[in-house]
Amino acid sequence: MRAMKTTSKTLALACALMFVAPVSMARQDDANLDALVGDGPAVVHDVPRIDAEMTVDGRLDEPFWADAVQIAIDVETRPGDNIRASVAAVAYLVDNGHELLVGFRAEDPDPSQIRAFLRDRDSLWNDDFIGITIDTFDDQRRGYEFYINPLGAQGDLIIEEASGNEDSSWDGLWDSAGQITDFGYTGEMRIPYSTLRFQKSGAPQQWSIDVLRFRPRDYRYRLSNNRLPRGANCYLCELSKLRGFADANPGRDLEVTPTLTVRSSRHRMRPDQDWHNDGTDIEPGVDVKWGIGPNTTLNATLNPDFSQVEVDQAQLDLNTTFALFFPEKRPFFLEGADYFSTLLDVVYTRTVADPDYGLRLTGRQGRHTYGVFAAQDSVTQILIPGVLGSHFAFLDQEALAAAGRYRYDFDGQASVGAIATLRDGDGYSNSVIGIDGRWQRDEHTLSGQYLTSTTDNPHSMGMPDHQRGDALAARYQFSNREWGYYGNYVRFDEGFRADLGFISQVGYDKAEIGASHNWYGEEGKAINQMRLNANWDITHAEDGRLLERELEAYFGVNGPMQSYVELGALTRVRYWAGQLFDEHWGGLYGEFQPRAGLSLNAYLRRGRQIDFANAKPAQVTEFRPGGTVNIGRGFSVEVRHTWQRLSRDGGDVVKANLTDLRVGWQLDLRQRLRLALQRGDLVRDTELWTGTGHIDQRERKIDMQLIYSYKINPRTALYAGYSEGRFANDTFNELFPDDRSLFAKLTYAWQP
Repeated sequence: MRAMKTTSKTLALACALMFVAPVSMARQDDANLDALVGDGPAVVHDVPRIDAEMTVDGRLDEPFWADAVQIAIDVETRPGDNIRASVAAVAYLVDNGHELLVGFRAEDPDPSQIRAFLRDRDSLWNDDFIGITIDTFDDQRRGYEFYINPLGAQGDLIIEEASGNEDSSWDGLWDSAGQITDFGYTGEMRIPYSTLRFQKSGAPQQWSIDVLRFRPRDYRYRLSNNRLPRGANCYLCELSKLRGFADANPGRDLEVTPTLTVRSSRHRMRPDQDWHNDGTDIEPGVDVKWGIGPNTTLNATLNPDFSQVEVDQAQLDLNTTFALFFPEKRPFFLEGADYFSTLLDVVYTRTVADPDYGLRLTGRQGRHTYGVFAAQDSVTQILIPGVLGSHFAFLDQEALAAAGRYRYDFDGQASVGAIATLRDGDGYSNSVIGIDGRWQRDEHTLSGQYLTSTTDNPHSMGMPDHQRGDALAARYQFSNREWGYYGNYVRFDEGFRADLGFISQVGYDKAEIGASHNWYGEEGKAINQMRLNANWDITHAEDGRLLERELEAYFGVNGPMQSYVELGALTRVRYWAGQLFDEHWGGLYGEFQPRAGLSLNAYLRRGRQIDFANAKPAQVTEFRPGGTVNIGRGFSVEVRHTWQRLSRDGGDVVKANLTDLRVGWQLDLRQRLRLALQRGDLVRDTELWTGTGHIDQRERKIDMQLIYSYKINPRTALYAGYSEGRFANDTFNELFPDDRSLFAKLTYAWQP
């Protein structure tokens, strides 16, 4: 495409048109606002096709913006209830045939109060930010979200209507920039059509759009071009329309990303031992993404480095009998992950630990949505579920991991689907197949799923050679502006296993009912919303034994300084070690942001809980404070701490402190230096332990990781870092380093 040429007079006129138009639009009267975004046919915006090139600098100084379609962001949907926005903002949209060009002008009465910091990707949610949600198929199933803060930092997500989940793990390739001005801020986005999926057509298309601005001050204001009824069960159904894109061309839609990972590590078991050098590993690999058609994408990876660049958030594995869940962070599995989501967690790709290669195909054709992936894993990690607990087991052998998913959408309100997973190795296999469905009308939503599994275990696992079982889940929800009701039922046979998923408890059935009520404050009041939730559930083992009967309730209040306070209580009887125990506790949670760049939160819980290791009742006290502070534009400190104590018989069975500290220095939008420090300290009163095995009185662990990253985009980046772990227990009273590693990773996204 050729760039548009213009004289200085034309440029001045264009700028004048851009900066005057939004002001006049923002001053429409309320009657006109009701006509634009009230009930009735959706508003349609025609996007012009202009042969235009853009320098992405956030300045809105290209002349073609004068001919762009203008969409006013003039409705406050939260905390106000679809009232006139108190500040003006406008979005400009242009189609140049291969990209969607988006510009923003956001006014602010006091620009010094704008909250904006240099951020890593998907970290801008506490800032001022602005952007769009687009449903490119206009079928109210799935939408893309693109946001920038006033400095141009990016955030993007996929929203899935059926679950309401917004998945920030998806990373598109697009450009952005922002500028803070004396009237507010401006911003620009360039979104290549190769980043999106849509129905390619020579005729004009219709997409859905929501233009959003979030303005955090004393309250977190959500501003939009669309009304959003409170209690609405369908978000994408409420959006206005974009019409155009007749010649939208995704190009070749081919991306090749070679990777090179270099790692050197060493470890030791004792402080008086020499270091054992694991050597230097140099691992090349390649990822390929190919848009076979406008609606189908093929991803392949060969010899990938599936290690995570940054460590997980620390979790305290104390007085629990079930395996901990950690979210997926690896790009190959993240893209298109929503295609495999169902009511039950049948696909959990972190069980695929170290694959040699992988292949994934995802797409949509009309009412049909489908996805399949396969990977050859060099090790086999298995979640072994039970009635009262779960744990991970490992087989030192290769295994094939595969999953397939299909869904048919009848209309905007109903769908049916099928899913299948497979883990297969030497003397071992696990397969799951199932069907599911969802129906929604007005305030009512009904969904369900049925699964059956078959497992063959190797003799080394010490489990039955053959297992099979079924699982069933059903859910009903009612939701409107003020009231919500729901009922859930799940049943898992004891022989059921989903080895590619995360189903940690089997051999039980559970029924649950719940209700909620919302109260909304009047405009200008300190309290803008209150919510009361209560639910009751009962769980039985397959033999009819009562496992749990529980009643809990929570009351929450939203107030000034973006504050939220919640008071909750729980009481239940729970089965353990052949008897029923009474458990009950009260909890208090609070969070607020007293000023820009500072957010604080804390959770306190105290009550009665089972001491699982010793099968006795105990008192539990837990305190979890946390917070984030930003210093200047680019420096941030985030800390999360957990203190927990389990007490009985005049002593403390166990006390634990866990601290997770993250210090970041964002040099600019591409460069970041980050230090992660995790410290755990566990102290036990060994006289209160009834077991016969050795128990350390004290254990300490410190893990440190320092990473420098330079990102041109999510898949063209350089990472370099150092990590070290230190450990101490009763045998080694002083902390000593037990593992060290240096690593570097280079990825480059090439689009021929």
